[in-house]
Amino acid sequence: MSEVEELALSTPAAIKPPVDLADMAHKEFRDDDYWRVIPAYANLGTDEFNDHRFQSRNSITSLKKLQQVVGNLVPDSFYQDVEKGLALSPMSVRISPYLMSLIDWTNPATDPLRIQFLPMGSRMLPDHPELALDSLHEQEDSPVPGLTHRYADRALFLTLDTCPVYCRFCTRSYAVGLDTEEVEKVHFGAIVDRWEQVFAYIESRPELEDIVISGGDVANLKAEHIEYIGDRLLKIDHVRRMRYATKAPAIMPQKLITDTGWVDALTRVVDKGRKLHKEVVLHTHFNHPHEISDISRRGLNRLMERGIVVRNQMVLQRGVNDDVETLHLLIRRLSYINVHPYYTFVHDMVRGVEELRTTLGAALDLEKQVRGRTAGYNTPTFVLDTMGGGGKRNVHSYEHYDRETGIAVFTSPTVRPGELFYYFDPIDELDPLSAKRWHNPTERKSMLQAALDLASCP
Repeated sequence: MSEVEELALSTPAAIKPPVDLADMAHKEFRDDDYWRVIPAYANLGTDEFNDHRFQSRNSITSLKKLQQVVGNLVPDSFYQDVEKGLALSPMSVRISPYLMSLIDWTNPATDPLRIQFLPMGSRMLPDHPELALDSLHEQEDSPVPGLTHRYADRALFLTLDTCPVYCRFCTRSYAVGLDTEEVEKVHFGAIVDRWEQVFAYIESRPELEDIVISGGDVANLKAEHIEYIGDRLLKIDHVRRMRYATKAPAIMPQKLITDTGWVDALTRVVDKGRKLHKEVVLHTHFNHPHEISDISRRGLNRLMERGIVVRNQMVLQRGVNDDVETLHLLIRRLSYINVHPYYTFVHDMVRGVEELRTTLGAALDLEKQVRGRTAGYNTPTFVLDTMGGGGKRNVHSYEHYDRETGIAVFTSPTVRPGELFYYFDPIDELDPLSAKRWHNPTERKSMLQAALDLASCP
């Protein structure tokens, strides 16, 4: 036997080759003075920039403020493009200095953060013809103002209608933020009297065990309100689980560092819940690995030290995170900072953001490629919230899906037994012949009926 053969026999077959250091990118967190590239922030020190009060007071809320902050980093044509986008958008604009500083202003058109928060008219597409403003029918499942009770054992509590940052793709563009040229909003103010109506309803429904405390964004609630709402719900015996929903860790992580009163209030509610054997957690919303910097890591470490469980719900968006490597990096980076990747949502059908939506097929393909790359509990479930109030469904659970017409049909046995619910791919992602059929009312009706008939077949 030769030396080569002996070496082959003595080397365990299970030994893997050395890891490529590029695969360790999820452990890298930006920690430079990245904000100094922005003219308006060039002279800011670390402590001033990383104060949540600075972030809140200096958020971009108009085209004029955008121009004052970004200056000549972009040409006038970019501002004109944004002006057209704002006129067409259902969401008012509000962007934190933190996010502004993370955008690549040398190429803002394709930057994944710009895409999510700042519209460009030249890139927007016509809305799908079957779209509705409240496509999920949250208001139809609202027994009292600001509460959606769709699922048997859980409810969504909309505590207020404002956020520290406004996402273009917001499902609640019918209510969240200021009125725009396109939409007059349904408003839910942070009013204790209204909240008491919600608490009274929850108390009257013994089947409600799980309450999502959302809005808007609970980051905009005062510390005393965080604790008031938490204590009030903890006193209801049948409420066993509570989830505070905030995007702050992703868009204004400074809040977790410098707003001690808010974090302390949340901690007290979590601690009280634990003593009552009730679960109180935080749900957040990272969509791209560029949103996670060292200040994010530090803020989330603080929550980890206090025993606060954090889960993430991302939205699949074209040009943002609809490729497997970006999703993989996001999932691993979240896992590294102890944020559990909980859901990946197929983009809801929302007005003014058609260019952000992916096809259902893209979600199906991505889910297959992502699963197995890390532990199962750190792999998000890919779900779709059906139009018309059918609720969340696993992307693979459709009754019928035609990639050619872009029509998917789902059932919802526990929420709306016996009913069928649509989801539609973006028309611009279909082949030209199928896209043309959507613009013919007769053809459209025929396609919809055919999809229902096929979904109903035993």
